[in-house]
Amino acid sequence: MCVFPRHSLLSLTPSLPTSERGNRHDDRALINRFLEDATEVDVDCITDGETTVIGAIMEHIEEAGIHSGDSACVIPPFSLAPAMQDRIRDAAKKLAKALNVRGLMNMQLAVKGDDLYVIEVNPRASRTAPFVSKAIGVPLPKLAAKIMAGKTLKELGFTTEVVPSHYSVKEAVFPFSKFPGVDIILGPEMKSTGEVMGIDPDLGLAFAKSQMAAGGTLPTKGNVFISVKEADKQNVARIAKGYADLGFTLYATPGTGQVITDAGIPVNILPKLASGQRPNVIDLMKNKDMAMVINTPSGKNTREDEVKIRTATMQNRIPIMTTLRGADAALKAIKSLQASEVQVRALQEYHG
Repeated sequence: MCVFPRHSLLSLTPSLPTSERGNRHDDRALINRFLEDATEVDVDCITDGETTVIGAIMEHIEEAGIHSGDSACVIPPFSLAPAMQDRIRDAAKKLAKALNVRGLMNMQLAVKGDDLYVIEVNPRASRTAPFVSKAIGVPLPKLAAKIMAGKTLKELGFTTEVVPSHYSVKEAVFPFSKFPGVDIILGPEMKSTGEVMGIDPDLGLAFAKSQMAAGGTLPTKGNVFISVKEADKQNVARIAKGYADLGFTLYATPGTGQVITDAGIPVNILPKLASGQRPNVIDLMKNKDMAMVINTPSGKNTREDEVKIRTATMQNRIPIMTTLRGADAALKAIKSLQASEVQVRALQEYHG
């Protein structure tokens, strides 16, 4: 079964012979559905036709539906159960064998509860190959080229998966600051123009390093504005409490603010932009009184207020998280930044 990004449709249609297509309409079924709140996973593996070794399982921070080139991802996975990781390894090896691959293969999957879906399989190197090679300390493209020239993995001395003891985070770099007024929300169309990487034994610090490398700095104090879509309100209180516990002062729109208040968390309510009341969140951003914004979009046709808020964060160089998973990752990073200083180590030290 294949699943497509959340903004696309999953279609299940009986296959008909070419001669019969267009002539039979009474016995066909078309079923469309969306896969919501799924975790996307990338897998890079290398195979010589007989032996397949997993390069890395990469867990995306953003949920499935955002282009894989725009999503931050982590090696090794940070929330996938060991049993699910084993199922992913098994699927990769079976597909590599069935497709008769020689060299690198990339898979994109989605995990929803106990279900594992295949989004796509590419019998080639992916853009993640350099990231994986640096994360595990093995030059996968170099080995793949030798396999394609006739070598085996056994001859090359690479027959066992390397699971690093440190975390590596790949983050996308976007050109939004060069295009004022463009909405920064992510979707199935790729918008990034580059990638950076952060490495650290601590997941929070690895994520923080990736944000620094991408040109942004996470705050360790100040005010945080929160406004989320209806579907995220059931989980927003946990995120809000996390930031409040770290010493941040919370601001929110009336709807989100009510959920946070009902959970017993102090929050300041700001009027919606459309109301015309002042001061609003953009006023606070212009006055440098907002350290961070969490704003999840309400849908494909986003409300005008949301676009204005996200545009203002770019204009005022304020960190913004547009998914709760991203906000949670930033929360872990800020907690780590408050507890310890960022340490710099050479890449070779991680693989020594």
